[in-house]
Amino acid sequence: MATALATNNQTEITLKGSVEIVSEFFFTAINSILYQRGIYQPETFKREVKYGLTVLTSTDAGLLNYLNQVMGQMESWLLESHVQRLVVVVTGVDSEETLERWQFNVNVDDDGTGGGSSCTNDENQVRNSSTSTKPKTKKSIKEVHNEIQAIIRQITASVTFLPLLNEPCSFDLLVYTNKEASVPKKWEDSDPRYIMNSQEVKLRSFTTSVHKVDSMVTYKEKDEWEL
Repeated sequence: MATALATNNQTEITLKGSVEIVSEFFFTAINSILYQRGIYQPETFKREVKYGLTVLTSTDAGLLNYLNQVMGQMESWLLESHVQRLVVVVTGVDSEETLERWQFNVNVDDDGTGGGSSCTNDENQVRNSSTSTKPKTKKSIKEVHNEIQAIIRQITASVTFLPLLNEPCSFDLLVYTNKEASVPKKWEDSDPRYIMNSQEVKLRSFTTSVHKVDSMVTYKEKDEWEL
């Protein structure tokens, strides 16, 4: 549960609490993507209740260990405001083509408004394989969870507009950081894995008043002969 301070009948979410919320969202979103897109077999997932929804979480020990390691490192970077975005890359095993990029941009502001910029020219991109004058807005954890719920619903509904994945697929996680981030040796640089002839669908966003996360998915457009 996120760390929060009760003030004036509102819930002021602390930096640490916000990091926990963002990290848990990433974990849940990744699991939902892996399930909905069939990257892992459906029988390897269990049902859990989060954000007032039934979500699917992997029971694969190797995958959970990998995700927990990544989330642990990301929490450290988030606490230091180093994370700019997380990208889930879905790649065809046979074609070796990037088929989907699920991108989550992280905005952070020193005054806690969640209105800063997520991207600068000094970003690093690594793989494990700003200012604002607006007054601070206090939000309850329930309000944040409602916003996250809407994004998870959109991920679940993605099967209605994304092309079928007609080959076995794997996934990679790309984390964009600024140059001040200390990167462990086991992490390696990666190219952006962009998709040629792509379509983009913007998803909803959520904010904790400390962090704002914008979501989108880019996917490979089907060739005419494939339709």
